[in-house]
Amino acid sequence: MANTTFKGAVRSENGFKSITINSSTGVATEEAVYDTRPNFRQTVDNSTFNAGEDVDTTLTTAQSGTIFNIDGTYDIVVNMPALSTANVGTTYEFFLATAAGGSKTVTFVLPGSGVSDFWGALVLMGGTAANPADDHAGDTLTLPNSTVANARVKLTCITDDGTNSKWKTETLSTPIATIA
Repeated sequence: MANTTFKGAVRSENGFKSITINSSTGVATEEAVYDTRPNFRQTVDNSTFNAGEDVDTTLTTAQSGTIFNIDGTYDIVVNMPALSTANVGTTYEFFLATAAGGSKTVTFVLPGSGVSDFWGALVLMGGTAANPADDHAGDTLTLPNSTVANARVKLTCITDDGTNSKWKTETLSTPIATIA
């Protein structure tokens, strides 16, 4: 198939599709669909971690780009997706809308105990001068009990070979988050 170069704007009323052709069967497979009306808004999920009870759930790569609001009144366990090369680039954000109760925690867990690590930039939100911490030796990130409302966590998968993974972690909280 020939390549075409345009010097002006390309217009379409029905979007654009990127495809690949299987060399042995000739079958076309859609790789990506580009809508002509881009939407730069992030999805905000106000329900998954606001169930009115303890929550233990596993995220999917399809939820990448979502901001999750969390009710810290309950114990929350957020499991990252199963190990897969498709996880690379997956990003989630979390916002603690209600402070973590005195005996409650919000915990983020990587799959495959002992084979994956959070690489964390952990920053204390309030109090004295900023005292960021660096930790990259563990597969469990925790916002401890009594974490104040407005705490934030951003997680991005930077490597995953299907056996081991590394997730970049940015937290802003009081008290400071931990990785173990």
